Amino acid sequence: PSMSEDESFDAIVIGAGVIGAAVAFELGKRGWSTLNVDKLPSSGYGSTSNSCAIVRAHYSTFDGVAMAYEGFSYWKDWPNYLEADDERGLALYHQCGTLLFMVEGGHHEKVRPMFDEIGVPYEVWDTDVLAERFPFFEHGVHGEPSRPEDDRFWEEPEGEVMGVIFTPDSGYVSDPQLATHNLQRAAEAQGGVFRFNTEVVDVRRNGNRVAGITLADGTRVDAPVVVNVAGPHSFVINKMAGVYDSMNIKTKALRHEVHHVPSPPGIDYERDGIHTSDADLAIYIRPESGNNILIGSEDPACDPQVWVEDPDDYDDQVSDAQWNAQVLRLARRMPSLGVPPDKKGVVDLYDVSDDWIPIYDRTDLDGFYVAIGSSGNQFKNAPVAGHCMAELIDAVEGGHDHDADPVRVTGVYTGLEMDMGFYSRNREINENSSFSVNG
Repeated sequence: PSMSEDESFDAIVIGAGVIGAAVAFELGKRGWSTLNVDKLPSSGYGSTSNSCAIVRAHYSTFDGVAMAYEGFSYWKDWPNYLEADDERGLALYHQCGTLLFMVEGGHHEKVRPMFDEIGVPYEVWDTDVLAERFPFFEHGVHGEPSRPEDDRFWEEPEGEVMGVIFTPDSGYVSDPQLATHNLQRAAEAQGGVFRFNTEVVDVRRNGNRVAGITLADGTRVDAPVVVNVAGPHSFVINKMAGVYDSMNIKTKALRHEVHHVPSPPGIDYERDGIHTSDADLAIYIRPESGNNILIGSEDPACDPQVWVEDPDDYDDQVSDAQWNAQVLRLARRMPSLGVPPDKKGVVDLYDVSDDWIPIYDRTDLDGFYVAIGSSGNQFKNAPVAGHCMAELIDAVEGGHDHDADPVRVTGVYTGLEMDMGFYSRNREINENSSFSVNG
């Protein structure tokens, strides 16, 4: 149905990816009438559809770990959380666990104290336990990550990893697009409206207050609150709204590749595999359907970063160089892998913030909010981010001065307190961040 000229809502959400759908659902539960607009044909169709959908908690900051650990419970409780059916069925959470490889001076040194403080369950395994549980991994330390064209890549490892930290509650969501559709149905059950193939061309204001949006066909839709959840297009929308320059932390689009390789002979990685984070080789892997292994990059300094000026125009073909680098890195950890002849994978964009930590905040334009800069690692946090954004919007619209006194949100499942000031647009660059998708 086309929108009537005088249609209005309590809130317009720009974007119907996993976080946009979650924001609408959470606002709907609080009695807000919402409209999600997305220029793609269906929810979760953009960068969400190509998310690795990994659910893990090993971040390098207290707030990062707290939000992710809170997120575990949403995925475990998915049918109850949604309170709504989906004719397509519900996304499944595969709780395979995570192995975080430990090397001297590595990421685990920041992570483990956070796990202790927050109460994230974990076990420390030495290489003997690792060999017993997952005999196909070798244990070498390969030094500063490099690329196969560098002679150093092929040198023998020096010494062994210290072991791994195993977190049993983590895993991945099998179908990120379906999970988004589930949230759309949940939002619609609260009265939310979704419009697809609908492009925003202007964010209108009345003085210093947002007034609504204008669509490509000239339709104007009014709302006192507009939330930018446009993923890799977020900077485009912020420029439309006139808030891009006033934010201390900016976002931009980064091209990224993940690859799919068949499991080695005799191994059913889809059934028996696990999510690993291997900073020594700068890769992460997880089981993938069809008895494949998904390989992603942890963005080592040696890998080129391809920033994209126009998120509607980028090279979406798997590149030989990155395929070789990522598959050969895994082959070092998993010697029985072999390098398959067919290059399979997914190329998409990350909406990357300056410190790879998202921006969940208000802006200098009253009523205009952002849930952006997810930096390729916030799929797991989508329902928590939806809850936090709804709490923040409720508070600010009720007169709370969030910039002076940041809203604190209590986790529904864990009771952990999440300081929304951590995700402020005006924060200084967070030096504790890992500046990578691994966060």
